[in-house]
Amino acid sequence: MQQQNKASRAWARWAVAAMLAMSLPAAAQSGAAAASPPAAGQSPRVDAIRKAGELRVGVLQNAPWLIQDLSGKSGEAWSGPAWLLAKEYARQLGVKLTAVPVSHETKVPVLAANQVDMTISPLAETAERLKVVDFVLYSATSVCMFGRAGNDKLTRAKTVEDLNQPDVTIAYFTGGAEEAWVKERFPKARLRAVANSGATAPIEEIMAKRADAAPINRVPWVGLNRKVRGLVVFPAEANCQQSTEKASPVGLAIDKNQPGYLAWLRQVAATMKPALDADEMRIIEQTP
Repeated sequence: MQQQNKASRAWARWAVAAMLAMSLPAAAQSGAAAASPPAAGQSPRVDAIRKAGELRVGVLQNAPWLIQDLSGKSGEAWSGPAWLLAKEYARQLGVKLTAVPVSHETKVPVLAANQVDMTISPLAETAERLKVVDFVLYSATSVCMFGRAGNDKLTRAKTVEDLNQPDVTIAYFTGGAEEAWVKERFPKARLRAVANSGATAPIEEIMAKRADAAPINRVPWVGLNRKVRGLVVFPAEANCQQSTEKASPVGLAIDKNQPGYLAWLRQVAATMKPALDADEMRIIEQTP
């Protein structure tokens, strides 16, 4: 419970911003201009970007924050909150925005190598990454717990904590991202480890009634709930999109020791937060 409360406090402001996302996007975009970039001589990085006439950003698709369109129909190759934010940075600097493809292996090293000015391929903030990069956070990833709506054990449950009961069976993928968290979060429950079937969550275990509940990332939960009728989710508020379970902040990254550059980037991101949240939710709702 202490860990859960700590996460809840840490993400309170993120949850509030998400609630405002759909009502304030226009105001956020118009207000972003108030975050003025560093003047000449205040940031070597900003000076170099202006001199080059381009803002180089490392890109690698990671839905719902950064989406690549390979069809050529949308007019822009990239979209999503990360791209929206990068476009605003380039606009304020008066330079063009240049996408530099990166891989999972290179998206962090390219920063120290000065091959990009920032990596906008969404990154989860971790202690290891904080040793070599600074983050501009604008979202978070977290976990939901779902099961069948007609399950009596879930009917009596009101919170995620209520699933931590000896008569509740929780399924999870062996070797999956949630395995360690499930074991720590539900020590009283019966745990059922299953092989990953390629699905986003062990839905087969739920529908076959071999398990009462299972974890799923908050993002694919929205699509699963559309495809499969008769499911229930915890926490239920905002369709679990404000869950603080296994929460991890998400954002873009820059190389260390650039205080003026970092302060400005964070100021713009904070001003645009409602617009970024709205764009993220748009993509989540449109994802099959």
